[in-house]
Parts: sequence; C-alpha cells; structure tokens
Amino acid sequence: MSELESHAAAIAEQFSDHLDITQEDVEERLETLVEEYRVPLDEARRSVESQYLDEADLERDELGSGDSELVQLGEIDEDEQWIDLRVKVADLWEPGHESIAQVGLLGDESGTMKFVAFDTSDLPELDEGTSYALSNVVTDEYEGSFSVKLNKTTTITELDEEVEVGDDAVTVEGALVDVQSGSGLIKRCPEDDCTRVLQNGRCSEHGQVDGEFDLRIKAVLDDGREVHEVIFDKETTEELTGIDLEEAKQMATDALDTTVVVEEMQGDLLGHYFEVSGPVFGRYVLVDEFERLDGPADPESALIKARSI
Repeated sequence: MSELESHAAAIAEQFSDHLDITQEDVEERLETLVEEYRVPLDEARRSVESQYLDEADLERDELGSGDSELVQLGEIDEDEQWIDLRVKVADLWEPGHESIAQVGLLGDESGTMKFVAFDTSDLPELDEGTSYALSNVVTDEYEGSFSVKLNKTTTITELDEEVEVGDDAVTVEGALVDVQSGSGLIKRCPEDDCTRVLQNGRCSEHGQVDGEFDLRIKAVLDDGREVHEVIFDKETTEELTGIDLEEAKQMATDALDTTVVVEEMQGDLLGHYFEVSGPVFGRYVLVDEFERLDGPADPESALIKARSI
C-alpha cells in the first residue's frame, strides 16, 4: 500500500460513521491535489479532511482519528496527531481566556507538557496531583513547542495507580541582555481552540480577528557560555515588572501606542542578572520561578561581564 493509499484508508475510517464514502473516493481527491496541483501529501490530507468535515457538518474535535495509540509525552513530535496518554496533572494554571476551561501541565516518566481543555468540550475537570488515562487527545504545535488539546471526544478515566513524573525543569541564570519582539502588551486570538499571539491583528490560523490583551516577556539570558531564551507569562511578568494587565492597557491607551509598555519594562530589566526555573518548551524555558540576583547595571557592561566568566 502506497503512502497516499494509507492516508486515504485512514480518512475513510475516520468518516465511516458520518459519511457514505469509500477509500477510492478519498484517493481520488488526494490524487487531484497531489498530482494536479502539486500539494504536499500531508497538506492534501488536511485539505481533504476539512472538505469532509464541512460535508458532515462536524468540527474537527468531534471526529477523532479512529486509530489513536498510547504514547509518552516525550515521544510527541508531530502536529494534529490523535493519541492516548497515561499522565498525572502536574500543575494547573489560571486560564487566560474565558473560552479555556482548564490549562496546565501533564506529566509522565518522559517529562511534562502543556495541555488545554476548552469550555465548549464540556469535559469533567482534572484535579491537580491526580493520574488519568486520557483517550483521543490531539497534539498541537506552535513555534516549535508541542502541547495537547482535550476535546469533545476525549475520554477521561482516573487511575488507581500514580503516574511517576520525570523532572524536565531546568534552572538557568545570566544577564538579561535582550527583550525580544512580541513582548509587553500583546493580543491573542480569541477563537475557542486557539491562544496564538496575533501579528498585525492576524492569527496565523484564523486570519484577521479582534484579539484579547495579555502580557508576556520573551527575554534572552546570557551566562557567558551560552544564551537561554525564556518566557515570562502574564503572572510572572506582572511580578517581574510591577505592571499588571489593566495598568498596561491604560498606558497604551494614554499613549495611543502599545509599545510604550515594553519600553517601560525594558528599562527595569536590561542589564540585570536573573535566575529562572521552569520546564522547557521547544527552545524556551517557561518561567515558573525567578530571582533577581543584582541591582541595576548597564546592559552592554553586563553582557561583556557575562561573556568574560
């Protein structure tokens, strides 16, 4: 069986309870995209699935894959895969949007990973510290970081035994030498299944939308040997800078410019030494805890000092 035929068989199985289609029907659509329009096979599969979802009047998270398999978090390396997990809820966070029912960290022996459950999925709540078998969750990828989404088809079973969680948290320190683009007062996509940061008012998945305000700092720490990219979320950004979300929004309104927020934050951050701890997502350390190690310093001098260590 060719790779195209394998994709066609999987799609036909996915929609077998919803549409009267055959594997040959699916193959014909895939071949048209791949052979006539030179669309990559993975992209063609997503396009054909979207067509069938429209025909069946279904949302993607109502579908399921029909062939999800049990994996460990550390094995996840592909977007939009339907999988089963045996995990412990390592941490729960405050949802940043009303569309999100729960968000936090799941863990197993291979490490931890962010999860999101949206309000529209109407699932029972997970309890921090409890272990579960989760069937039919979907992998998601954004800027190189993977997460999992619970959906309407996800089944949740509490386990009697506790799942051991591997420790993938790291602690790094260094001079804060750069505050990256996309920091300060930002807007996120308001769609139910998305929290992506908007670029010029556009979401990479949902196009032009009215965003929801949020705070974050994407920074670079240099310890003299290597650099570490770190992200402070809304709560840690407020603690780090002393500027909360409402104050930031008022600053932007007064100045008719959102960049005044990050400019104000940078003045109190650049050149300082920090120690931060948290899990690693892609190339970033997601800061759970931090400590300022020194008083103000000139950023250029701090960088020279760090690299002379």
